[in-house]
Amino acid sequence: MHLRALYLAAFLAACSATAALPVLQGSAAAQSAPVADPIALSDAMTRLQLQHAKLWFAGKLGNWALASYEVEKIDLTLEAAGKLLAAEGSIRSQVTRTKEQLEAVRQAVRLKNLSVFTKAYSSLTNECNGCHRANGYASIAIQLPAIPPVPNQLFVDQVTEGKALARASCGTCHVIADVAKESSASRPPAPDFPEIVVRSSFSADAIRQLLSSGHRRIGPAQAMANPRLTENQIEAVVAYLETLRVDRSR
Repeated sequence: MHLRALYLAAFLAACSATAALPVLQGSAAAQSAPVADPIALSDAMTRLQLQHAKLWFAGKLGNWALASYEVEKIDLTLEAAGKLLAAEGSIRSQVTRTKEQLEAVRQAVRLKNLSVFTKAYSSLTNECNGCHRANGYASIAIQLPAIPPVPNQLFVDQVTEGKALARASCGTCHVIADVAKESSASRPPAPDFPEIVVRSSFSADAIRQLLSSGHRRIGPAQAMANPRLTENQIEAVVAYLETLRVDRSR
């Protein structure tokens, strides 16, 4: 009788362990499943600080396309920050005021006006610091950036610079952008840039090699001075030609 009781107890224990196994497996699976962490307010502020600095150098150096891009990125990050502040019980109107200052920056970028941009950017910076103080973070103060925030980004407008370099170095012989405006009877029979870039044989590397070589003529009796461009200048001309190629293919 005692032996039967032992067998029965062992059987019940095995059944209990088997029944609990799916529950334990489910719990382990739940623990191992990746959970996407929502963005924290501190992460949004760090992102804004980087975008704020990039916007300054883009506008200061007249790269209005990049400045416009950064304005839109700031707008999206401010929207995310506003939702986080609302969730924490803070006043969303502070973000609304900051976005109003950002709109002034956006208008300055559209005007491509450096003085208007500088004033609007300063007001945006002051509004950001005011928001910090209102939320108990007065120790976090931002200013006009002193140095570029990332060392590997070119903040100047490379395409515009390349177009100007191409016009100065190659414009005597080639039409650089507009055939109707730049054509001249005195111009030698050199191919136009808008025509060169749509050729199937067009190659950015070939252009780099040509401009870095002793480029003195492109054919018989077509002598020209060596442009003597630096590596960065050559890359700017290539950037212009590649952009022109994309525009012409649309």
